[in-house]
Amino acid sequence: MLDKVTVEVPATTANLGSGFDSLGMALDIYNEVSVERSNNFSIEIAGEGAGILPQNKDNVIYRSIATIYDKVGIPVPELSIRCKNTIPLRRGLGSSAAAIVGAVVAANSLCGKPLSPDELLQIAALTEGHADNVVPALFGGCQVIVEVKGQFIHAGVSVPPELVAVLFVPELEVSTEQSRTVLPIQVSLKDAVYNVGRAALLVNSFATGQLHYLRIASQDRLHQQARQVLFPSMNAIMEAALEAGAWAAFLSGSGSTIVALASRWSEYIGEEMYSTAQRVGVTGKIWITQPSLRGAIHEKNPKS
Repeated sequence: MLDKVTVEVPATTANLGSGFDSLGMALDIYNEVSVERSNNFSIEIAGEGAGILPQNKDNVIYRSIATIYDKVGIPVPELSIRCKNTIPLRRGLGSSAAAIVGAVVAANSLCGKPLSPDELLQIAALTEGHADNVVPALFGGCQVIVEVKGQFIHAGVSVPPELVAVLFVPELEVSTEQSRTVLPIQVSLKDAVYNVGRAALLVNSFATGQLHYLRIASQDRLHQQARQVLFPSMNAIMEAALEAGAWAAFLSGSGSTIVALASRWSEYIGEEMYSTAQRVGVTGKIWITQPSLRGAIHEKNPKS
């Protein structure tokens, strides 16, 4: 068995507008977690969350590692954990999924890989609570996720190689729990049909490269309107992206990040999103990224 493993995990954007709790895509922004057998427990955090996230055994990374050891029936050794975090916290970019996925993949490697990727998926999804972030974090790319009797199945969707994701990342933090409380308990049949058709069109648009459909395909009536209560300016920023030439614009996960999908004019789209945000009094930054086909199951195992 290995004494040390380092895992890179991508950021993720969930829902993609119409695919509420069913679609997710990895982005080429990565957190890195290194786990090493040690004589004494320690955890170090650099980057996002430094000085904020717990540096004891209450940390979700340690707790997720312990879950894997318990699952395979091996006592948890003393571990030295080092995190290099680039994914912003509480911005709808899958930071908690990245932490959990990195932990379970690292722990499985340290234990000799007794668990399959699908078993890791089930454990990570149940721990995180949102498989639409966990699946692309594990496997990369764009993924369709379905729950069947408590188990999660997934299927990859082709990602057009020219696709770029322009992010507006506000300083405003939004927790998933807070964002879930504003969602309606029931939706109309009309709204359900509205989203089902558009989610299907979105998958087809990706698979066939017909990106001109994405503006319609990403439209939503299940969650974004309700979440506007927490982020009143989001529609203005989305509209700015679309007017600047984006194929689609939507709230990333539960927010607060806004994602615009484009294949051209990405810098101009970012400028328009940023200037609109400034005009309505929202501070933040622009991040131009690409979908990542690489998930956490591609590990880096440095030589000792």
